[in-house]
Amino acid sequence: MPRPATPRPARPARPGTAQPGTARPGPAQPLPARPGPALIAHDLVRILDGRRVLDGVSLSAAPGRRIGLIGENGVGKSTLLRLLAGVDEPDGGHVTRPPGLGFLRQEAPFDSTATVADVLDDALREAREDLAELDRLTVEIAGGTEGLPARPELLDAYADRLERARQRESWDADRQAARVLDRLGLGRTGHDRTLGSLSGGRRGRLALAALLIRRPAALLLDEPTNHLDDEAAAFVEEQLLRMPGVVVVAGHDRAFLDAVCTDLIDLDPAVDGPVRHGGNYRTYLAAKRAGRERWERRWAEEQEELAALRQATGTTGATGATAHRVAPDRGRTDNEKMGYGHRAGRVQQQISRRVRNAGRRLAELERDSVPRPPAPLRFAPDALAALVAPPPAADAGAPGTAGTPGTAGATRAQGAGEDAPLVSLRGVRVPGRLTVDALRITTTDRLLVTGANGTGKSTLLAVLAGRPVPEGEVTRRPGATVGLLAQDTVFGHPGRTARDTYRQALGEERAEAVPLSSLGLLHEADLGKPVAHLSAGQRRRLALAVLVARPPHLLLLDEPTNHLSPTLCDELEEALGTGPGAVVVASHDRWLRGRWAGREIRLGG
Repeated sequence: MPRPATPRPARPARPGTAQPGTARPGPAQPLPARPGPALIAHDLVRILDGRRVLDGVSLSAAPGRRIGLIGENGVGKSTLLRLLAGVDEPDGGHVTRPPGLGFLRQEAPFDSTATVADVLDDALREAREDLAELDRLTVEIAGGTEGLPARPELLDAYADRLERARQRESWDADRQAARVLDRLGLGRTGHDRTLGSLSGGRRGRLALAALLIRRPAALLLDEPTNHLDDEAAAFVEEQLLRMPGVVVVAGHDRAFLDAVCTDLIDLDPAVDGPVRHGGNYRTYLAAKRAGRERWERRWAEEQEELAALRQATGTTGATGATAHRVAPDRGRTDNEKMGYGHRAGRVQQQISRRVRNAGRRLAELERDSVPRPPAPLRFAPDALAALVAPPPAADAGAPGTAGTPGTAGATRAQGAGEDAPLVSLRGVRVPGRLTVDALRITTTDRLLVTGANGTGKSTLLAVLAGRPVPEGEVTRRPGATVGLLAQDTVFGHPGRTARDTYRQALGEERAEAVPLSSLGLLHEADLGKPVAHLSAGQRRRLALAVLVARPPHLLLLDEPTNHLSPTLCDELEEALGTGPGAVVVASHDRWLRGRWAGREIRLGG
């Protein structure tokens, strides 16, 4: 096929200049990008410590698709990203990846002695190479024989490099780099500082900034909104929406997944393997809700059929001896006596055939029956004691639970009248951490506490839980129980297993009534592990399980969606809306905050 004629290019302008009569490529006038290579993974298998973390996972992502990986902790989201990036090798299957792929890990890969300037130079290297190569090709093309067209291979090389420069916005790269640093809260960070001198949050933001500046053809992100405030997260969303290539992101940030993703892949175990949902997080939720309704309806219909079949086979079998009688309440007429045996035998054959058919269908259903849909996470309302007397002391091994705190300093009890709040604060001051002029928590309150880091959200929850205050007055209702889910969960007996810790915290009767395995917060294989061997996220889930099984009158949750899958976060939020007692939540979770239906206070102005 003949190749269309390519015009002889003019010398491209350097950054900051423009040639007369030519449009300067850049973000102000983005040009459509040519389709780049896709990211394809086929039948990936990865075995770690004898466990199949991934078993036959396939994925295909064309340029312009932004795929979110979701699922419980431990299902292989980070493992899949590592295989896609090529930093880990699969035990089976293969990956075809675009060149120049960028990968954001949860831990920044830079050497601690490198400086911020080193990271930025590396991020800008490809954009600077684009401009230098365009300059070189322009000179070579312009130096050709007068009156003769430029060599086709030079024009092709120029066109390819020009396309790459457009996709990377290379002419605007330095200005864009300064903007990215500023929007991610790094604008005032000295470029001569070593990475070892930066906090973990700053290093993570710098690694993300480097990838946004570089704009690779494919981008893999593992929990990219960790360490980001609302404004920075919104900026990252805006940048990813402008990326022309493939984006694959693993994360728990539901607002981010909703804003960015064109597809979601649920890696939680399923009969047919991981399920891909087209659309953003809201679309995924709608599909999950519809799937749950179909599951529940199919299970209920099957249970009805099973009951009918058991009744049919059981009843018929029990009365088979009377099936020969055509009309048991009257005698046979003379006309019936001759043919009775023949007709009765035919009836019996029909009945027997129906019984056999019902028996076969019953065996088939019992063998391949639809499993009962797991119950969603719900607080146990029957465990909420009346506010008439102080409850029994909580087990010392269970974190975050307490009865009425002893009076210390300005803490005092109040009457248990019907209108009395559970807790009220007046003029409370914790120097350098918290100032609350007045706050009342009623028996059915739903209160969301927001604010930037360092404004005292965790301190406020600790004060509500019973921490003494140096200044001000804290009034508590007699007999009220308080439960706190702190960000750092510590158990008094780390040598106990998760199952034993749960049983000791609740007592045998309550633990039997609400089994730990029924809550879906810990995997069955983890219930027998000592608490000391559980991850930080698993310990938090165990503490949450105790609070779910025996909810207090006042439930205090500090960043409750940390370490929970999106599905569990959704279930927890729904449970909080209908759960017993009062609930106070401190959270940065944008999805939770955007859907909160109760009161809200913002600390720090």
